[in-house]
Amino acid sequence: MRNGIVLFTSDRGITPAALAKAAEERGFDTFYVPEHTHIPVRRDALHPTGGQDLPDDRYTRTLDPWVSLATAAAVTERIGLATAVSLPVESDPITLAKTLATLDHLSGGRLTIGAGFGWNTDELADHHVPAARRRTVLKEYLEAMRALWTEEEASYDGEFVSFGPSWAYPKPPQGRIPVIVGAGGGPKTMRWIARHADGWMTTPIETGIAGKAALLRREWADAGRPGEPDVRILVAKRPSPDDLAEWSAAGASELIWGVPDADEATVIEYLDKTAARLGLTAK
Repeated sequence: MRNGIVLFTSDRGITPAALAKAAEERGFDTFYVPEHTHIPVRRDALHPTGGQDLPDDRYTRTLDPWVSLATAAAVTERIGLATAVSLPVESDPITLAKTLATLDHLSGGRLTIGAGFGWNTDELADHHVPAARRRTVLKEYLEAMRALWTEEEASYDGEFVSFGPSWAYPKPPQGRIPVIVGAGGGPKTMRWIARHADGWMTTPIETGIAGKAALLRREWADAGRPGEPDVRILVAKRPSPDDLAEWSAAGASELIWGVPDADEATVIEYLDKTAARLGLTAK
């Protein structure tokens, strides 16, 4: 399994560029950042842990993910660039397609989109995304962006996205930029991923991962998809041998390890300890 690092970015901790460079130097495979455009003060949506309150104020201080990854791309050469997770439906899809294609182009094809449906429905509402239709909106956004990335004269006619024949460059070096959906692994989500995405990223509170990954593979086969879905594990605590065995049984491709939102010296010390524990060496 590969090893990634996720930084819950803020305007007061280590910069994404500094951590991405350090992570690459220590042999990590992927660098992840999250996204929230804003947090409405009045909020009816529960946090994924089920609480009324946010765990801390980082949600209100999150940096833009694509600018963050662009700064990381500029100081690295190998490490993958990804989100855990981004919220594509909170941006204009034509503009976002251009941003992502440009980032993939300038980074040499290193981008992966970790996408969420959006647990904060109050945040989605400010972007005019109906909570009950958010999966449909994301489906259309991805289909429209893929058209712009891969077709010479792209067009799309959907309920939430519509545009006539258009030229759009650059085209991503990867062609179809991979999309990994970060969400609870219920049957509805696994069916959606098998039809519209390239893999699944677990939530921090996920249980029964091996069984859910097996369900995803069955849905994948039923959808006629070639190959295997990409399964990535967001590690929320130091894993036990049983955890590692389950993740291996799930066919996980990557483990994603968190670092604290803290000053550079503190984060680099934590990164060194994590790399040593995993037996990583510079590549």
